[in-house]
Amino acid sequence: MGEQIRGAVLDEILGNATDLPVTEHATDTAGQTLTVFALFALTGFTLSPRIRDLGGITLHRLGTCKETTSSFPNAGSLLTGTIDTALIRSQWDEMLRLAASLKYGHATASLVVSKLHAFSRRSALAQALVEYGKLQRTIYALRYLADEAYRRRITRQLNKGESLHSLRRDLFFAHEGTVRRRHHEQQTEQALCLSLVTNAVITWNTAYLELALERLSQRRGRIDRDLLAHISPALLEHVNPYGTYDFPVETE
Repeated sequence: MGEQIRGAVLDEILGNATDLPVTEHATDTAGQTLTVFALFALTGFTLSPRIRDLGGITLHRLGTCKETTSSFPNAGSLLTGTIDTALIRSQWDEMLRLAASLKYGHATASLVVSKLHAFSRRSALAQALVEYGKLQRTIYALRYLADEAYRRRITRQLNKGESLHSLRRDLFFAHEGTVRRRHHEQQTEQALCLSLVTNAVITWNTAYLELALERLSQRRGRIDRDLLAHISPALLEHVNPYGTYDFPVETE
């Protein structure tokens, strides 16, 4: 089930119907597996997780230990795992067909992942995806360790996601955010209502943030566009989620 949920993230990205191009997805430790790394790479996206125990994962190499250490004297000894490149080559056409099916909507990543891992004995395609995922995760880890700007970008994206989750929790104050409806239709309605209110707050914040930035630029001149990446419209400090009620008892 966990693999299927992680595959659903790729489903949402592939089904993006907005004008905003999505090229990278930042997630926490729970959102990454070797298979998901492979599927993201095959469909042209970058998976950028913030792995909690990054020092504990295995880094993999393509050649022998001696060849790797000779080419990379400092990092070579860290690449302790191996990758079955022969298996990847033998399944490469099938992997590309799978990627095309996902890209063109003939199958969903969540369904594919659940089918690939449905049996205790994995198919050759499932094993090849794991091997390819080892390669992609190793490239990610080395980039994460070497590139400070990359680490900052991942943290910034995750912070924005957390601010959105915080906004939803604050808006979903009834029953402390617990979905207590018994029927699926009622649970869906409750979730859609939360999304509607959340989107309304974000839209209002976005509109007035733009007005505030325009006023600020008129007073102080041009604003550095890089600074805007740190601004999130998921703000609630100025919003009263409980409503305001007036009872004119004096006129009664």
